[in-house]
Amino acid sequence: MNTHTGMFTSMEDRALLDAARRLVIEEHLATAALLCALMEIDTRRLYLGEGCASMFTYCTQVLHLAEGAAYNRIEAARAARRYPLILELFEQGAVSLTAVRLLAPHLTVENHVAALTSATHKSKREIEELVCALKPKPDAPTVVRRLPTRRAVVVQPLAAVPSAPSATRIGATPPAVECQRESPPVRQPSPGSIAPLAPARYRIQLTVSRETHDRFRRAQALLRHAVPSGDAAEIFDRAVTLLVDQLERQRFAQTERARATKPSPESSRHIPAAVRRAVWRRDGGCCAFVGTEGRCGERAFLELHHVEPYAVGGAATEENIELRCRAHNAYEARLFFGPDVVREERAWWADSSQNELIGP
Repeated sequence: MNTHTGMFTSMEDRALLDAARRLVIEEHLATAALLCALMEIDTRRLYLGEGCASMFTYCTQVLHLAEGAAYNRIEAARAARRYPLILELFEQGAVSLTAVRLLAPHLTVENHVAALTSATHKSKREIEELVCALKPKPDAPTVVRRLPTRRAVVVQPLAAVPSAPSATRIGATPPAVECQRESPPVRQPSPGSIAPLAPARYRIQLTVSRETHDRFRRAQALLRHAVPSGDAAEIFDRAVTLLVDQLERQRFAQTERARATKPSPESSRHIPAAVRRAVWRRDGGCCAFVGTEGRCGERAFLELHHVEPYAVGGAATEENIELRCRAHNAYEARLFFGPDVVREERAWWADSSQNELIGP
């Protein structure tokens, strides 16, 4: 067993978390030192004497860095040469190599302090939005077109090699070769891409089926009285708005005019619609679990969680129900009941007829 693996396996939970934090700090310091070294090697062009025509070749063939890692580090080192603040922030773990690489082409003497400060502890998506604020792009043109179909590949097997010269008569017609037509491999549809173009402007690109295309064209025709231009972006916005409203009504009983609901019996697992509405508004539509480093805030796979578990008498009241993402709902169930008691099949907790997911 690897020495490090054995060391971490024997650690207590808090010691392991503290060790991971310490190792990240050490990694940042080591990478910052590497950037300084690469900066000086690049300045002196020492890679030429090593038999490399470029810094990229030196990093990949001599230092054996992966191509992506080499590119990020070279770009970060060259940017840090112009703006030393980058090294300072990187040593603190405030910015990542990816953030520096994305921001570097757009930094100037005038904007680099504000831009780098705004990039601290930001995700790649947030950095891309910051880049768009520095250099906005024009809106993407609206295009709805049919993708070209892939042609079938014709495979012709090689004819058998004759065993002797006399086996094939000169001028004779060669035997017919049977063509095998193979179907092209089925390509999985790629997920749609979402990229910022400018502040508050995004490009969304995706591929849809013929049925979805036909439904879109039908909606476009039906909306001509309200959207004479047939603008795809406005139709998409209307469709997503209706979908979100429908899903919030189904999952969390959101409505502008709430009806009076009968109180559920104490033995019922059902969570009243009024409670679901109040919990959704109070928790802001995201996971309300609070850990040692702060609130989770996840917005996907949300479930309704009993703070005092239903199994021990927890009531379906606004005070006892909170939003949890699926991971934290299961985590708290394991903490309370133990790993051997919690069912792995989460469908046992789901009441499909009510369209709601119920926690432990």
